[in-house]
Amino acid sequence: MNLGYFSYPLPANEPVLQYAPGSAEKATLKKTLSELKKKAIDVPMYIGGKAVRTGNKMPMHPPHEISHKLGYFHEGEEKHVKLAIDAALKAKESWAAMPWEDRANIFLKAADLIATKYRPYMNGTTMLGQSKNAYQAEIDSACEIIDFLRFNVHYLSEIYKQQPISSPGVHNRMEWRPLEGFVLAITPFNFTAIGGNLPTSAAMCGNVVVWKPAHTQIYSAQMFMRILQEAGLPDGVINLIYVDGPVLGKICFSHRDFAGVHFTGSTGVFNYMWKAIGENMGNYRSYPRIVGETGGKDFVMVHKSADSDVVATALARGAFEFQGQKCSAASRAYIPSNIAGAVKEKLVAAVNSMKMGTVEDFSNFINAVIDEKSFDKIASYINNAKKDRKANILVGGKCDKSEGYFIEPTVIEAKDPKYVTMCEEIFGPVLTIHVYDAEKFEETLALVDSTSPYALTGSIIASDRDAVVLATNKLRNAAGNFYINDKPTGAVVGQQPFGGARASGTNDKAGSMLNLYRWLSARTIKETFNPPTDYKYPFLQES
Repeated sequence: MNLGYFSYPLPANEPVLQYAPGSAEKATLKKTLSELKKKAIDVPMYIGGKAVRTGNKMPMHPPHEISHKLGYFHEGEEKHVKLAIDAALKAKESWAAMPWEDRANIFLKAADLIATKYRPYMNGTTMLGQSKNAYQAEIDSACEIIDFLRFNVHYLSEIYKQQPISSPGVHNRMEWRPLEGFVLAITPFNFTAIGGNLPTSAAMCGNVVVWKPAHTQIYSAQMFMRILQEAGLPDGVINLIYVDGPVLGKICFSHRDFAGVHFTGSTGVFNYMWKAIGENMGNYRSYPRIVGETGGKDFVMVHKSADSDVVATALARGAFEFQGQKCSAASRAYIPSNIAGAVKEKLVAAVNSMKMGTVEDFSNFINAVIDEKSFDKIASYINNAKKDRKANILVGGKCDKSEGYFIEPTVIEAKDPKYVTMCEEIFGPVLTIHVYDAEKFEETLALVDSTSPYALTGSIIASDRDAVVLATNKLRNAAGNFYINDKPTGAVVGQQPFGGARASGTNDKAGSMLNLYRWLSARTIKETFNPPTDYKYPFLQES
């Protein structure tokens, strides 16, 4: 029963804590990290609100301290995917029927729990499980996930208000229904906030969800799931399972009630899923929604009028924060010849000043990459560059996995603008720069646009406004998030809705109203107050 129209005004972004020396938040977070490391936890799956343990226990280690065990998670199999789908479908009717204000307040309560009681635990599990420093964890697993929950409640309330006009004797209304079936959320290791947003944005709209996080993000994912339960999320609305991708796809993509997938991950995996869904179209109750944010080969385009200090800072932060493991990370940069010497000198100095090590030492800017597979891939690019005449390593290049998966922030200068590290996604702390003739700015813009199949993020750094305008126009389709005089990372919910096109995904803009429309199915209802009783229209009469 609806007894009123309830207001969910536009929220303010969650303030970012700074963890300065002597601050209360720094002391609390350090204490929490110590607490988390003292106890090896046993992590179940959550199916229908129940903790499910399979006995197939998989260890979890901090990427920066592989000798330490954070605990174990229980890996599932086919039957657990089926159980999760069944639990979701069982919960569907009552969840969709729950009044909007009650659904909304579950997620608003979860946001408040993270902002207060659980902030150090969300940050701590992210820091230890994904090797993020305190600031990178704060902007992700605290601020961004809080913003997603609060802003999505506001955006959905605004969608619900959108109603058609009516005419005399008729009242029209629009229902914003959840999709018919279940939504599959597949989330990556690199952002705890993405792990939280992909299942909850769909659930907020009245959908039920099967959620599979990356194995390397389970440590923080289980913490978020426990917070949702404490906030009052009903059993079965979101079901958290840990299974291999092919096992998941085999069951979900052939299920009659598969209604959509919310995905962040590699382009190759997304392409495979799209193909599998297409091959199963005859099985489904309705056309599934396919929403994905995938890879990137993100650029920084520098004009001859740029300030070399601004450029060096944008590259140092954009390329190396969280070890370059952001889909938005600066991965290729085009430096004009007139300031190339100054930029390289300042960038090398900045990189040399970066400390690398564990997350518990807050003076470390660089931590470890996520796992051995990633380490080996990144190291292979660096080692090949060391032997290639077309490339020169300006700084960094050392790789060591004896204690943790540590790779020094590395800058490669490529003589060939189509050198492999200028073109292929590496997903690590590797930036490749190419020095171009400062008088060939427009030709280089064409090169930027054509070098990569991706189109996620990019930036132009220039003091000359004509150069900014030209780059903005020429690179219109090269990036879904475009930055002027800034690094190409750091999108904030409500300020820079995030997503790209081309090989970078469907550009459905997480952190905006656009994304929520994808998890809704509209129904128009027309009610006539005085219905006609004769089929004849006036035009039929001749006199």
